[in-house]
Formats: sequence, structure tokens, C-alpha cells
Amino acid sequence: SSRCSGWSIQDVIAHLIGVNRFWALSVRSGLAGTPTRFLIGFDPVATPRLMVEPMRTLTPAAVLNDFVQSVDDLAEALDGIDATSWSRLAEAPPGHVALRALALHALWDAWVHERDILLPLGQSQVEEADELRGCLVYAAILGPTLLAAAGRARSGRLAVYADQPTVRFVVDAGATVVAREPTVDDTDVPRLSGPTVQLIEGLSSRIPLRHDLTEGDRWLVEGVAKVFDPIS
Repeated sequence: SSRCSGWSIQDVIAHLIGVNRFWALSVRSGLAGTPTRFLIGFDPVATPRLMVEPMRTLTPAAVLNDFVQSVDDLAEALDGIDATSWSRLAEAPPGHVALRALALHALWDAWVHERDILLPLGQSQVEEADELRGCLVYAAILGPTLLAAAGRARSGRLAVYADQPTVRFVVDAGATVVAREPTVDDTDVPRLSGPTVQLIEGLSSRIPLRHDLTEGDRWLVEGVAKVFDPIS
């Protein structure tokens, strides 16, 4: 079984097939200037389960073949995007965002699900520094971003100081959520610190997130847990 409650490893792969196909469609539609609007009313807990259920009749070989094809199609959709096009809007769970943000969401989601598969099998995940940095930044901004997208924006700042690899940034949360380099003015900003992998896992609700944030600041790191199923 996987780390996803009630899901086998094959179920997780089946889920990723649907996710990859959506990403590819969203990317191509965004590049064409016609962003999709398929996620209006999307239930991040119920919908993935409903999508996986009918795929349980497929053989492992068929699921693997479909997964490989979906990865190749997504890679093709992303291939050759230039610096200007990365700013085009496309649909992701937070709404219409820049393609670069969609790519980070896809990377973070895939990274987490890769661990959902490998860790129960007793296998180690290959850790790429650039992937870890991108996943941590996205995991840190996603919670406040989902609140803002739902019309419940709150204002606050969170400094993230991670190691292995070293990642330093500050999240400015509000109606718009931005991750930026720390400055001398951020000395008294609430801080989240620890090993990079553990912080990504904690912010993604896979393990308990260790922090000493006050009650009034915890919303900055609890958004994902409140929107997504803790293990899904």
C-alpha cells in the first residue's frame, strides 16, 4: 500500500495519469490564450477518489503504459516554453496562475506522490537540490494562496530557513502571495526552520510539521491541511 489512505501504489499511479493529462491540457490551453476552467467546484478530496475508482479494473501493465504516455505528453506540452510564455495564465488548483506557478504545483505534487510510493517500499528518493528548493517554496506559498483564492485572504509574513539544501526566503501573504529574498527588515518575522525535506513533508501534511509559531501565525502553515485530505 502507499502512504495515501485507502490507496494502493497502483491507485497513486492511476491518480497521476489523470493529473498529468490535466496539466498537459491546461498548459496547451494557457499557451493558446484560452485557459481552462475545469476546476470550478473541484473537490480536492472526493474528486481524485472518484477518478481512480474506475481505473482499478486495469492491469498493472496497462496503468504503467498509460502513466508513461501521460508523462511524455506533459513533457511535450512544456517543451520549448520561452521566458515570456512562462507568464501566460493557465488553470491550477489555486485558479488561473502563471505557467511557471503551474509547473511548480505539478513538481510539488509529483514529488510528494513519489515519496508516497517509494517510502512504503523501503526505497530512497533521489533528492535533487533544485527540485527541493522549488517544492519548498511552492509548499510554503500554497496554503496562503488557496485562502486568497477562496476570498479569505489574510495578511502576514513567514520566513523560511531550511537546510540540506540551504533555502532562505520570506513569504508575504495577502490578497497576493509572494516568495522573496530575506532582507534586514525581516529580523522579527515568524520563522519556520529545519531540514528542507522535512519542511516540505510537513507543509504537505505528510508528517507533523515542527514549529514554534504562535497561535496567531499558524494559519500561514496550515492552509494545505485545511483544503486537501491530509493523506491523499
